[in-house]
Amino acid sequence: MPRLVNTLAVKQYDGLKYSGDRHDAFHLAHLMRLGILPTGYIYPKEQRAIRDLLRRRLFLVQTASAQLISVQSQIWRSTGLRIKSADLRKADFEPRVVEGYTLQAVAAGLAVYQAVQREIDTLERSAHEAVKLSDDFKILQTVTGIGKILGLTIMLETGTIARFAGPGNYASYCRCVDSRRDSNGKKKGEGNAKAGNKYLSWAFSEAAHFAVRFEPMAQRFYERKKARTNGIIAIRAVARKLARATWMMLKHQVPYDARLMFPG
Repeated sequence: MPRLVNTLAVKQYDGLKYSGDRHDAFHLAHLMRLGILPTGYIYPKEQRAIRDLLRRRLFLVQTASAQLISVQSQIWRSTGLRIKSADLRKADFEPRVVEGYTLQAVAAGLAVYQAVQREIDTLERSAHEAVKLSDDFKILQTVTGIGKILGLTIMLETGTIARFAGPGNYASYCRCVDSRRDSNGKKKGEGNAKAGNKYLSWAFSEAAHFAVRFEPMAQRFYERKKARTNGIIAIRAVARKLARATWMMLKHQVPYDARLMFPG
């Protein structure tokens, strides 16, 4: 069975006198016999292209958002007026509140946004056509806050759920857990907070925001958490709940039940 070794996680023994391909191979074989060889996941080749297409879509979404924020900021600096993003997104919006070179700059920003948005729409249509809507996708759609794009992203970025030993491992891979180093009950530092999949981290953060808006039980959990900490920590706590729920749903092929994740 082929294995993809995570070379960054392999620590060479300091006491080795010789180093080379032959000795490294023996060292990796020894780690594998001990069951401590750090390995990566070999993603199915037939799904890599569509996964990368969704990653490109996310990049374009961020680009489009940056254009809108830039246009909003420029109008505000010039006129003192704050234009809503929903108004800027309209195809028939005309920036009549500005003129001259400012008008030209605002029009250029809106033109770039509209061009990027057209490409986003095209990529979304292609993703829906290319991906076979499996049972995993249908189960993910039962979660309040996970729509088609988030469902596809989570399904494709997760791969085989069996590669995660438990919900905590999956939540950690999704960057939804704290990176702490404790000793004797005291915090001694933090680990690598960026270890894991940044696309799943984004997907569950987005899902958490939607869940707080449309799921009463998630909203109550969020408000209680926010009262004790702050909004950022509270929304990440909701994201962690959704990540753990996703592992259990995909592992056992059961639909989402908010009462199990947000009791009380």
